[in-house]
Amino acid sequence: MQYITTYQSPLGEILLAADETGLTGLWFEGEKYYALNLDVDHKERETRLLSDAKSWLTIYFSGKEPDFMPPMHMLGTAFQKTVWEILRTIPYGETTTYGKIAEQVAKKRGLKRMSSQAVGNAVGRNELSIFIPCHRVVGTNGSLTGYAGGIDKKIALLQLENAYNDAFFVPKNSTAP
Repeated sequence: MQYITTYQSPLGEILLAADETGLTGLWFEGEKYYALNLDVDHKERETRLLSDAKSWLTIYFSGKEPDFMPPMHMLGTAFQKTVWEILRTIPYGETTTYGKIAEQVAKKRGLKRMSSQAVGNAVGRNELSIFIPCHRVVGTNGSLTGYAGGIDKKIALLQLENAYNDAFFVPKNSTAP
């Protein structure tokens, strides 16, 4: 059973979901994959886990790095989970590239190389954004693409963490909404 609650962030309303194991979703209202894996039979209830997630978000949006992490229950393929685990290692206030993540995935899987596009697809399917910081991933050339919550939110999150720099740009043919 999944439980849901909402959180009013400085960037708009966020829907949070959790089951007995951990957080299963964080979605900005109107984002590309909004509530994609949310159980049809979910219940609106403020559980301890969801309350902890809200506390974490309040600290985060105050411009500080939270010193705890609520448990997460990532719902996805083995490949997606591999990518998401790598995302979790990106330090607060720093960025990495899709290419560097592809190199890490290839190494973990014993492959010579991995497609940055495949990594980008997995990053885009992350349903625990912010907690699993997909906003910290940029193109090798500094392009800001692929944020399901919206490019404006990706920029705002990078700015909040002082990770945004003037070399970043939104390409004309961006995959970000």
